[in-house]
Amino acid sequence: MLEAPKFVGLIDLNQNLSQNFYHKLGEGSNMSIESYGSLQMSNGGGSVAMSMDNSSVGSNDSHTRILNHQGLNRVHNNYSVAASVNRGRVSNGLSNDALAQALIDPRFPTIGLENYDEWTIDLRKLNMGPAFAQGAFGKLYKGTYNGEDVAIKLLERPEHDLERAHLMEQQFQQEVMMLANLKHPNIVRFIGACRKPMVWCIVTEYAKGGSVRQFLTRRHNRSVPLKLAVKQALDVARGMEYVHALNLIHRDLKSDNLLIAADKSIKIADFGVARIEVQTEGMTPETGTYRWMAPEMIQHRPYTQKVDVYSFGIVLWELITGMLPFQNMTAVQAAFAVVNKGVRPTIPNDCLPVLSEIMTRCWDADPDNRPPFSQVVRMLEAAETEIMTTVRKARFRCCIQPMTTD
Repeated sequence: MLEAPKFVGLIDLNQNLSQNFYHKLGEGSNMSIESYGSLQMSNGGGSVAMSMDNSSVGSNDSHTRILNHQGLNRVHNNYSVAASVNRGRVSNGLSNDALAQALIDPRFPTIGLENYDEWTIDLRKLNMGPAFAQGAFGKLYKGTYNGEDVAIKLLERPEHDLERAHLMEQQFQQEVMMLANLKHPNIVRFIGACRKPMVWCIVTEYAKGGSVRQFLTRRHNRSVPLKLAVKQALDVARGMEYVHALNLIHRDLKSDNLLIAADKSIKIADFGVARIEVQTEGMTPETGTYRWMAPEMIQHRPYTQKVDVYSFGIVLWELITGMLPFQNMTAVQAAFAVVNKGVRPTIPNDCLPVLSEIMTRCWDADPDNRPPFSQVVRMLEAAETEIMTTVRKARFRCCIQPMTTD
């Protein structure tokens, strides 16, 4: 079994980027801790294939700072990539949106993506719809690119904070690098990105079914049909098996970051806080959300890919029960209970033994006891076979009529 290396040294790109508060447009900016690190996004039931985690800087100000810039003056930078001038289109409702205007303004050249120039979007093909979530330094929009529905993330380059701008630039480059190299049916599809002097843009596919968390909320915490729950869990496990095979860690695997496609398949999203797994330490634990977070992350201890396995165990429990993990606790209380009391969600008494075993092993306190995703996939496939066999037997029994004698 291939074990991920332990983390023992490297700079944490998330330093000073730990307080990320976002809200739906039209709502107040006061948020509960479960919103920390994720965006609860809604647009007619849809959801975007990304979040703003660690891509912008902490503030509960509901307006992007670009609105306060003294004009859209050209920002000098060190980019050496050839620049082109393209102009996108925005809806009438965005005419006063300075961030969107900074992207489509033809006076500012589109800057390439260095080693990923083939992913530089052509702004002439981009149509921006309304923004539906925003933070202190960025917004999320729905739109179309070359006729396809897309999610558009715009991040503002801080004008007067060069250190913060550098950190955000590193985050942007890393997210582009990861998305450009991840190609799997259960990973959200990257469409492209671009840079302008004052704004960074990332475009991905748009998931019309919303997130798994939104789906469960709409069901009022009723459990998902077992066949569907196992199918969706398999989608997640296969996607994560692929991610881990590339020596990557997601670090924020949770139902908010699992998007439902039109065919009900699951797409893993939000790689903005993912990290290439190398010998590092100091990787900021707050990038995850406490209800799904492995104890070693909560405790700021070194960790490996097994933090994703722990989070998957919690997600599987969500799919089977339809409930929010530790719903009677605050997120901080849940974190305390997990670390200090060994508390885990209660597995239903009628749960299939194989599913119960998967959850129990995945959220084991000892990371070395958690199975790799390759093994999780095999266990879920066995569970799927068992469920289908049980259903067929039940149907067969229903079809048998009692024999009578004349």
